[in-house]
Amino acid sequence: MKLSTSAQMREIDRYVIEDVGIPGAVLMSNAAEHIAIAALGQMSPDSHAAVFCGAGNNGGDGIGAAAFLMEKGVHVRVFIVSDPEKLTPDSRGMLSRLTALGGRLEVFADTVDVERYLDGCSVIIDAMFGIGLNSNMRGAALLAAGMINDSGAYVVAADIPSGVDSDTGAILGEAVNADMTVTFSMAKPGHFLEPGCICCGDLRICDIGVPREVIEYAQSDIYAVTPDDVSLPRRRRDSHKGDYGRCLIAAGSVRYTGAPALCARAATKMGAGLVFLGVPDSIYNIMAVKCDEEMPFPLPDDGQGRLAANGASELLHMAADSDAVLIGPGLGRSAEITELVTSVMRISTTPIVLDADGLNAISGNTGVLDSASCPLVLTPHPGEFTRLSGAPASGDRLRAARDFAMAHGCVLVLKGHRTVSAFPDGTAYINTTGGPAMAKGGSGDALAGMITALIGQRLPLKDAVITAVFLHGSAGDLCAEEFGEYSVTASDIIAMLPQAIKRL
Repeated sequence: MKLSTSAQMREIDRYVIEDVGIPGAVLMSNAAEHIAIAALGQMSPDSHAAVFCGAGNNGGDGIGAAAFLMEKGVHVRVFIVSDPEKLTPDSRGMLSRLTALGGRLEVFADTVDVERYLDGCSVIIDAMFGIGLNSNMRGAALLAAGMINDSGAYVVAADIPSGVDSDTGAILGEAVNADMTVTFSMAKPGHFLEPGCICCGDLRICDIGVPREVIEYAQSDIYAVTPDDVSLPRRRRDSHKGDYGRCLIAAGSVRYTGAPALCARAATKMGAGLVFLGVPDSIYNIMAVKCDEEMPFPLPDDGQGRLAANGASELLHMAADSDAVLIGPGLGRSAEITELVTSVMRISTTPIVLDADGLNAISGNTGVLDSASCPLVLTPHPGEFTRLSGAPASGDRLRAARDFAMAHGCVLVLKGHRTVSAFPDGTAYINTTGGPAMAKGGSGDALAGMITALIGQRLPLKDAVITAVFLHGSAGDLCAEEFGEYSVTASDIIAMLPQAIKRL
């Protein structure tokens, strides 16, 4: 699903009003009606409501929604957290409609009267800022956000909860916690990026009269991945295992025998035809017992239970006959592993997925990415990304991921509650599946194996990555439904993959 930044949305509005000729007041009235309909769905006939608005067009949407509610017999109070004299012309038109119905605009003050009124409201509409906010909440708006969050009312946000940066998902000091967000024409990145996405509640995207062709032709390089965006090819009836990829995995060490088993099993479950698992000689016997469908083989050991650097020659030989390579889960850290990883990256032409200790091996030496001879997919969690890039992953995750991918010509899968997959062409995809049930060791190993499997099956690189990430989260969601959020394991996620795939 294509997303729109705040600047792009403002340009779309300008074009529709000035070039297409649809009055802004019409767009605002349509937006107001959608907000009011959402609010009415949470109200009984004798309910009270409150609207908090600003002086911009988002505030006009809220004032118009209040007018619609009054027409339905709802008792509404409308509070403005900005200077009423600064209302936009279209917002003044909505205010005229409100006052004609007997309503009025009250300048917000944190009083006992307002607090008591909010305690009796069924619904509160947040229309203070929408996508227009670009600095921390302060003053009356900050106080209002706190009162809204402290109330027991159902909260409907107009466009995006006030205090959430619509482009980054960042919380600008404080944010309204909405139960539903009604946005217009196109969704915004902040609806899906953490932490702001948590404030949005249920997201409803409404048509307010912007012509469909304007939306279709709008340029965007940021997407949210929904079920409609992913698919897997049907398999030919006369196919065989050789048609579905040879995957090579280098993983594991004496302390970490679970990681190689998990990523190899996930690759098999994701449809790989053949999975070869290279491990240090010291743990080969353990892996031979753990693996039934996958084929473990021993590689030179450094004497400490980790891979030795001279294992690179055998990996390179096998990589030449493979369709995808995964390096990293459970490898541990050493100078020899760093040498092995960088050697394989420089020479191999087979696509490589770098995960976990494969990423740690090149931390502080990202120049090796620029000299790689093969397509690269990096799958760091936030801590690994910080070590890799030197930049924190807790700020603008979307920009950080895109900048890194473009700078180094690689695919960057920045894992998290809303995993961001960024590509060298500047496009980025925000995943919409997965949740806290997946916050367990081994989940990332499973994802790495899945990505490797789909690359090995020769899906286009972009499709392989976003499909694997989506299915990984979808399997986690199914596990949460089945087992609850506390008891899900990485093995459960892998076992649930068939159900997630069938949903496609």
